[in-house]
Amino acid sequence: MSTAPLLEQQSYDTATIMGGLYGDGIIGLKGAFSRPWAERMREDIEQLFAEARQVPGGALPRGPERYYVEVHPERIRGFVDIATHPWFIAVCEAVLGPDYKIVEVGFDIPFPGAADQPWHRDFPSPEATLKGRRLNSLAFNLTAVDTVVEMGPFEVAPGTQWDDLSAHPKGMFPPKELYPRYQERMVRKLPQLGDISARSALTIHRGTANRSNQARPVLVVGVDAPDATNAHHHDLQITQRYADSLPPRVRDHLTYRLVDTLKPVIQHHVIEGLLKPDY
Repeated sequence: MSTAPLLEQQSYDTATIMGGLYGDGIIGLKGAFSRPWAERMREDIEQLFAEARQVPGGALPRGPERYYVEVHPERIRGFVDIATHPWFIAVCEAVLGPDYKIVEVGFDIPFPGAADQPWHRDFPSPEATLKGRRLNSLAFNLTAVDTVVEMGPFEVAPGTQWDDLSAHPKGMFPPKELYPRYQERMVRKLPQLGDISARSALTIHRGTANRSNQARPVLVVGVDAPDATNAHHHDLQITQRYADSLPPRVRDHLTYRLVDTLKPVIQHHVIEGLLKPDY
């Protein structure tokens, strides 16, 4: 089965990319990968989640029936396909510059029974964004299922990556009196197998209640500009054998720890406000 992206030799407009991420804060590419490729990704996620549940702290709760797991790139069979996809590279270079670094690979799974999350961003705004009005990190999402409304889709409030929440809890959780602002702007995302999106993790968003009988796993790839510090929260490990197998186009853009044997990731990016909705 081929794991190659569907689009190999297409160029993407820098102005369009930057306009989308500096404007709405989220952009996407439909059909970036084949459905069989995405189904293989789901198989990997399901296997890795089963393993993570056997390790204390291997799966971080992100609310009722919702978990986040950080994984090793070499355990995702399509990782190199993602990191070499022309759209992925074009987005990273347009927004983060030619020296961007991949600092995180993981997945989020809301199971049946997952509740509405509070509106939030994934970490406080760095000075580069709050004062310099510059994005220095991105999160890429790839759905492992065809998303329908009953699964509790991702909701985002476009343009809110520039909101100053420094006076509010952790700089991440807006007060409830601001919720009407986000509800008014809200766009619900229903990605399908093979789609990829890129967003600023600072754009205010939330996962919604999963009222279906199916989990909704999503792969996440985090990327930093040289001045960003998100790598401090992660532990991206690779073995020497895997490092030797990677094309320079990928290896040179990884922030990693070289190990003899992969160890379970000890996750540091706990978002306590998602465990206490009334935070």
